[in-house]
Amino acid sequence: MNQTKDLDILRSNAYIFKMSIPIFIELLLQLLVGNIDQIMISRYSANSVAAIVNGNQIINIIIIVLNMMTMASTVILSQYLGANDYEHCNQTCTVSITIITIISGIATFIILFFYHDIFHAMHISSDILEESATYLCIVGGFTLIQGLYLNFAALLRGYTYMKQVMYISIFMNILNIIGNAILINGLFFFPQLGIMGAAISTVISKTIGLLLITFVFFKKTKVSINWGYLKHNSLQTFKKILLIGFPSGTESLSYQMSQICILGIINSFGTVAIVTKGYSSILANFSYVYAIAIAQATQIIVGYLLGSKRISDLEKRVWDTLKIAVGCCVGLSILLYLGSDTIFQIFNPSKEVLKLGKHLLFIEIFLEIGRAMNIVMTRMLICVGDVKTPMFFGISGHWLLAFLLSYVLGVKLELGLEGIWIAMAIDECTRGFIYLYTFKKNKWKKAFHFT
Repeated sequence: MNQTKDLDILRSNAYIFKMSIPIFIELLLQLLVGNIDQIMISRYSANSVAAIVNGNQIINIIIIVLNMMTMASTVILSQYLGANDYEHCNQTCTVSITIITIISGIATFIILFFYHDIFHAMHISSDILEESATYLCIVGGFTLIQGLYLNFAALLRGYTYMKQVMYISIFMNILNIIGNAILINGLFFFPQLGIMGAAISTVISKTIGLLLITFVFFKKTKVSINWGYLKHNSLQTFKKILLIGFPSGTESLSYQMSQICILGIINSFGTVAIVTKGYSSILANFSYVYAIAIAQATQIIVGYLLGSKRISDLEKRVWDTLKIAVGCCVGLSILLYLGSDTIFQIFNPSKEVLKLGKHLLFIEIFLEIGRAMNIVMTRMLICVGDVKTPMFFGISGHWLLAFLLSYVLGVKLELGLEGIWIAMAIDECTRGFIYLYTFKKNKWKKAFHFT
């Protein structure tokens, strides 16, 4: 990566595609580890599905905040790797693990001691309150396992070991499916645990995944985790990670909080709306997961190009990635809509859920245009040092557009769940075009003295 010819190879569409595929598969399987619970429990109880939807909404907040911190670590790590500064690589990895451990501990405390207050604020029905609490406390009680797994996975990607992370994700996903089948349904002399079984299976599979990825990380990277780094000159590394991760995490936290408030509105529509939202969100996730993968791959390359001051190559890489991401998101959402009658059958839905879900997938086509732009441009702005724009416009859009319009369209205009989906589409598209315009203005170049 130090040589010009290496950068010429790395910035090409072919190599970005090669990098993104393992990330895509890893993200896809990571997505399945959470959503497979809903799919497999759907044949056990509709109320249990609604409980997992609400529990995962809280867990997703934590995961995204953790992801933002690990992303910040990867950005910094890639710059040090490009400079062959291995001492700072070791320090970055040590500090990153420390930050993730602290955040995970705080999150676990909040979940275990304040879950009832959180669910009350979400207006969760008493019919699913107990199951929601069971799922959240079991899965959320082991947040540290999830946090460390995400951290080691991100650091391995920084070292370009994408395939190894992918293989572990495949194995972890298989374990979760087997565990769900046994514990949910009570196979092989195990008791039928239902939603508790789904939660236990999730924790077990993630624990085994963490053990494997930790072993691979130390074997492949030869990184030295020395806690002495926390005493000597670690403040600057802490500051760098937090300056990237905190604003990004704040924006992500705002998004998830707005989604919880929107889910509170959806909860008032009844179980059919909650279940439809859960199923539709799962399918929507598959529309944009590759956009996340290619954005992550591009972010690593942009870090090297930025360090090498190859700005024209950097900009071309960003625009090429944006085109690919939008095309994939919109194309996949169209395919999901056209095949919705068949695809929804994996959830064994009622007629009401199927009809409403199909309407949502049509709106999703337009929503994905904005979402693809947000996924790519948010990461690119952060990578070039502009963390304020995504934070300011992100928080504003989450509440003034997504949440407020969800209430107006969904409740006041009585459009229900479809109105909420329209509101979210307006939010995504508005922010996407703002980020696109901001990047094109080139103000970020001044911070690096490129203008």
